[in-house]
Amino acid sequence: MKKKRIEYKSPIDALVAIIKRLSIYEHQYTMDSEKFFYRYNNGNLDDRNDFISWANDYQYYRAIRLDIEKHLKNVA
Repeated sequence: MKKKRIEYKSPIDALVAIIKRLSIYEHQYTMDSEKFFYRYNNGNLDDRNDFISWANDYQYYRAIRLDIEKHLKNVA
């Protein structure tokens, strides 16, 4: 299955979209994304498609957030 590529107008729009996706996983699996990612990276969870997508989304979330934080520090 090929994934759609979505382009956002701003990093904030991308961050909001990714947070919404993470929220769906967190509700579905009753686990916050940080805890999930720690367990997934340590091999405590299997490689089902949802987990792979969740891990990718969480890494993307962290990268966007870090980028936004850097920009905010440069402004201050």
